[in-house]
Amino acid sequence: MQIEVTVNGKPAVWEVDNDAMLAETLRTHGFLSVRKGCDTSCCGLCTVWLDGKPVLSCTVLSFRAQGRQITTIEGLQPQAEEFARILAAEGAEQCGYCSPGFIMTVLALKQEISNPSEADIIHYLTGNLCRCTGYLGQMRAIKKYLGVA
Repeated sequence: MQIEVTVNGKPAVWEVDNDAMLAETLRTHGFLSVRKGCDTSCCGLCTVWLDGKPVLSCTVLSFRAQGRQITTIEGLQPQAEEFARILAAEGAEQCGYCSPGFIMTVLALKQEISNPSEADIIHYLTGNLCRCTGYLGQMRAIKKYLGVA
């Protein structure tokens, strides 16, 4: 099956299998920041935006992206770099394996909720796992990035 998508502002036409998941399709087409961890929507490594909303691409069938806008971290480089600098300054960059999906989720949070509480942040990030378990540093970085106390 053929799908037409826009990835990071650039149109693309891809041939996909009926049962292909979006994470694998994106990786096949060179978007290697999209990582795979669980294949069950449990870890958040594969987070991308579909029409501006975060989705766990390991459980989104590729054909569901037909005619839609896909954004990976490569498409949000200035914002991602700004947040990554804050993560590093707070000692929260850790091994970095979860960072692309984690950053995509934090950037979506910034767009969707102004002045979020700590509970809002925790709820929004549910499903993004960091196996290094450095959540306190990540929370400090998120609050600093969002400008909330």
